[in-house]
Parts: sequence; C-alpha cells; structure tokens
Amino acid sequence: MAEYALSDVAGISKVTVFDRTCDAIIHYNCPRKAVISALSRFSYTDKHAVALVPAQTGRALSREYEEKLVSVVLRRILHKFLMPAPVGRIISVIKALPYIRRGLACLLRGKLEVAVLNAVAITDSLLRGDFKTAGSVMFLLHIGDILDEWTHKKSVDDLARTMSLGVEQVWMKTANGTEILVPVSQIHKGDCVIVRTGSMIPLDGKVVSGDAMVNQSSMTGESVPVHKSEGAYVYAGTVVEDGECTICVESIAGDGRYDRIVKMIEESEQMKSEAESKAAHLADKLVPWSLGGTLLTWLLTGNATKAVSILMVDFSCALKLAMPISVLSAMRQCSNTGITVKGGKFLEAVAEADTVVFDKTGTLTHSQPKVAKVIPFGGRDEAEMLRLAACLEEHYPHSIANAVDAAAAERGLLHEERHSKVEYVVAHGISSMVDGERVVIGSYHFVVEDEKCKRPKERIFRHLPKEYSHLYLAIGGEIAAVICIEDPLREEAPQVIELLHSAGISNVVMMTGDNERTAKAVAEKVGVDAYFSEVLPEDKAAFIRAEHKAGRRVIMIGDGVNDSPALSESDAGIAISTGAAIAREIADITISANDLYALIELKHLSDALMQRIHWNYRTIISFNLGLILLGAFGVLPPATSALLHNASTLAIGLKSMTNLKCALPPARYPRTQYTAQKSPLHPN
Repeated sequence: MAEYALSDVAGISKVTVFDRTCDAIIHYNCPRKAVISALSRFSYTDKHAVALVPAQTGRALSREYEEKLVSVVLRRILHKFLMPAPVGRIISVIKALPYIRRGLACLLRGKLEVAVLNAVAITDSLLRGDFKTAGSVMFLLHIGDILDEWTHKKSVDDLARTMSLGVEQVWMKTANGTEILVPVSQIHKGDCVIVRTGSMIPLDGKVVSGDAMVNQSSMTGESVPVHKSEGAYVYAGTVVEDGECTICVESIAGDGRYDRIVKMIEESEQMKSEAESKAAHLADKLVPWSLGGTLLTWLLTGNATKAVSILMVDFSCALKLAMPISVLSAMRQCSNTGITVKGGKFLEAVAEADTVVFDKTGTLTHSQPKVAKVIPFGGRDEAEMLRLAACLEEHYPHSIANAVDAAAAERGLLHEERHSKVEYVVAHGISSMVDGERVVIGSYHFVVEDEKCKRPKERIFRHLPKEYSHLYLAIGGEIAAVICIEDPLREEAPQVIELLHSAGISNVVMMTGDNERTAKAVAEKVGVDAYFSEVLPEDKAAFIRAEHKAGRRVIMIGDGVNDSPALSESDAGIAISTGAAIAREIADITISANDLYALIELKHLSDALMQRIHWNYRTIISFNLGLILLGAFGVLPPATSALLHNASTLAIGLKSMTNLKCALPPARYPRTQYTAQKSPLHPN
C-alpha cells in the first residue's frame, strides 16, 4: 500500500518497497520536506491509500515462488547431509516416480518429448545404483521447473496488470428515467448504466432492457459479436458493436477481468507468433535426435555415464521458454511506453510490414478537432443549432462528436434530452426525432444524398469555407446549419511518415471519408505515398484485402467506429487510445494519442524483438550442442551437464525478460525541417 500511496504524491516519480525488510527507496524531484511530510501522513487505515492499491500487484506471486525455491533448497540440504543413506535412496525412488510416469505417458501418446529424456536419465541412474546422480538431476530439474514457471507467470502477470479498461465516465439511468453522465467510481452495485454503439461496457452486470450485438472476443475468444437482450450477462471490457442496452451492475470493479485477461494471454492462439510456433515444433523434433545420440554414444563407448550426459541436455526447455518470454517482455516494454499489444504475432507483423494505412481524422490530425464556426440557415439561431447538434452527438465516442459537445460546453449551452431513440449509421451520421421532426446530422453524402434533405438557397451555402471539414445538420428534411470543424494536422505527422519510410515501410497510404479537397491538402502536407478520399468503411477493408492479394503485409491505424472493418482485416490493426471503444477492442495494438512517435517506437521494438528471437535460436542451439559433445566425450558428467543446461536455460530466459535495446533516444524524436512532397492522386 505504501508504494502506491507515496507514488500518488506530486513530485515522487518512483517508489520501491521491500515488504520483508520494511525498507523503501523513493525517487523524487520535489522538496525533501514534501517527501517526509508524505511519509508522516501515511497510514494503512487511510481509505484513499487503500483505494489506490490495485486488485493484483504481483507481490503475492513473487512471494509464492520465493517460498517454493527456499523449501526445495532446504529439503535438498536435509536429504543430502542429514538423511541416512538407506532412507535417502527410498526417497529418491519415490521422487523419481512422477518423472517416470510423465515419460511413460508421453510414450503411450506416441510422442517423444523432454519428459521421456528426463525419465530415461533418472531411471538409468537408479538402475545403476547411482542415487547421487539421480538426486542431483531431479533437484536441478525441479529448480528449473519452478524458475521457468515463475518467469512465465511473472511476465503474464506484469502484462495483464497493464491492460486496464480506461473507462472514466458512464451514462447512468436514474430512478425517474433520466440519463446523467457520472464518473465510473460513483457507480454502485444495483445501479443501471446505458451503453450504446461503439462504447465499452464498463462493469459486469445483466441486461435489463434493450438489444445489442456485443464484441466479447477479448474475454471469450469468440470471433463474431454475440446478441445480448434482457436477462443476458455482459462483461466489463467488452464492446457494443451495434444497438444499445441498459445494464444492472452486479460487480463494481469488474472483479473477474484480471483472471479473464490472464486466461486470454495464456490460451489465445493470437499470442503465438510464427517464430514462437517454429520454436515449439523444433524443440519437439529435436528430442528423437537426443535419444538417438544417447543410444549411439552408448553403443560406441559402452559408457552409460557418457550416454546419460547427453540425456541431461535438451533444446526444448530453452526454446519453449525463451521465445514466449521474449514476446511477453516486448509486450510489457511496449505497455511502458503507452503501447498495448494483444499478442506476439502482431509484433511480428509490424516487423515484417511494408504497407501502412492511416485514417485521417483523429490519427494524422489531432484527436480533438475543434468547432471553428456554426453557419445557420433559414433565420435559425446559431446557439440553438449547436445545442441541438451537441444533444445528438454527445452519446457517440468520435473525435468530431467530442468537438461538437466541447464547443457547446465552452459556450455554456446546456442541452437536455429532447430527442427520442438515437440511430447511429456508421461512417455516415446520426438520426433522431426532436419535437416530432426528424433530425439528422452527418456528412454531405448522408444528409443530402442518402436522406434527400433540401439544400438552403442562401449564397453562403455554395461558398462554405474550404479550409474546414463540414458537418451538416438537417431538421424536417431541410439543412438547418453547417458546423465547420477545424482539424489541425499533428505537428509530428510529416516526420513520423518520413521515419516510417526509413524504417523499411515502402508504402504509406492515407484513407479518409473527407472530401477530395481536404484529403489532398493533408496528403501533400504529410507526404504520404498515396491517398483516397470519400471512402466508406468497406472501401478501407477492400483496399487492405487487395494489398494482401498482392503479397503485402499491412498495418492499419485508425480511431473511429468506421475504422473497425479495416482494423480487423489488417495484419496488425492499431487504434488510437482516445478513439472509439470498438476500435480499441477490435484493434490488435493500441497506442497513446499524445503523439505518433509511438509508431516509430513500436516498429523499432518489433524489429528488435525479432533480432532477439533469432539470437536466442543461435545461442540455444550452439550452447546445448556443445554440452552434448562434451558429455559424449566424457568431459562432463550427467549432473554437471544438467546444471549447465538448466543454468543456461535460466540465463537465456532472464535475458529475454530484459528491455530490448534498439535505436531509440531516451526522449521523443526531435522535430526537424521537412518539406512535404506532392502525393500522387488516386481515383476514389
């Protein structure tokens, strides 16, 4: 608790607490008096301090395995130095039975795996009366198993604790049916919350009304949305793809989410990259060769000790441990830089990608566009038009919707719920009924071409400012106002695209639903290789499919509901963290929206991961092959071979847990002068 309470103090950057010795190391950049004051105020009964402690901290896991190691070492000392020899032999035989049983089980399944090697080595030592060697081998194997399991579980635990929901506010339905936006911390068991299209379900509970299609792949692994209606149970962290529902909260903090995330990480096939799968297959294929080498050594030398030395060395342990640990470590390192990755295959895809597709709004441009002006028609009031637009847009998590809502708030325009059920049309707009009239808001294509709304006769409508994107609001079949959206380009976007090119990306494409004029202007400024304007969600997905047919590996980067099909279709879909929940859910990778340099970090970390995996391959194969040769020539006895093998496996596993070293400066990339080149024009 002290670690989290002190870390919450302004000016304290890092706190490490050693609970066994009751010591703490505090890193701070504030006055020393402030740190002493924080220490004096700290109390284990402080409710605020208790609330800061997450449900899972990793301390219990570390303590559990520390105790296991100590217990095994103490039992070994007792067995070796204090136990009478006859009793020790009986205990050795009893301890050998599980190893022999696992080896026989492998043979009965028709498989030759590491368990067979261990069983043969231990059985041979027992039959020859070499109980000392048998005991040493089993002790080292047991230590190795504990360390392997601890290393893997710690990596999974570290990663799972980084995958938080990120839901801060929810729509709560009061007793009289009113909807109010409240912090999720104020929700209690039994409260009702409303979740609409594109939003994440914040807490576990039962649906009490409404119908929705829920994407719960992160919890259950199901690849298609699941229909949820009254009485169905929904989980925190899943996303409503279509429809809306009212949920009665049953679990305040989503208690089961951590366990479900751990299960997803451990069991999901998405977790395994191609390199990891190759390592597992190679490890199993090498077992028969180890057995063959053992038999050949015995036939040539007639020395059972030399033959057993070969059995003590296998490639499987190191290969099967180091590769997943490398991936988990890379994923954890990504999370520390604001990048959440859902599986190793996606890091591998980023490393091998040659094409990057960008959405424009909220990706190449800032995720918080602003309302520049509101142009009303037909004598309508500007403030009323903005108020009505905000009333409709506030329910949907998109950067432009957020801009409209923020503009109304800045002007002090309160907007009560005046409309009936809102219908959201992906990539087009929103429609509802207000005071008996149909109200629609969205793109020109949606409002004029699809909804057939009449255009105003005012001259200004034909000369709308070209430097802005336009959001059309129509009432009763007539355009009532145009909201001009200022969408400033991210300052780092041109340099990020230049850096992507230098990192090996040959084709950078921008795709947007915006008009040709706006798309062309942005494309020329950022220097993409190609761009497409006025595209629909299905067009983005179709483009990625075409790239796949051409043999290219594609990364898609977006932030909205309309980017979801393309994110799903790509080899690695990357979502902006402040974008729509459905985009974050479907995406394979989520990056911080602070700047786009995270993409360059992701690319370099992915490349560094693949280099580490290849280094692990070479090191494991060469070192263990050396041990086998030394054992075959009688240089190393079985116990020493086992010791060196387990030590090397642990060393490689621990090295795989360290941060990847890549060509990245401590700070973000410095801004440089960049001259944008004109992008080629492509037909829509």
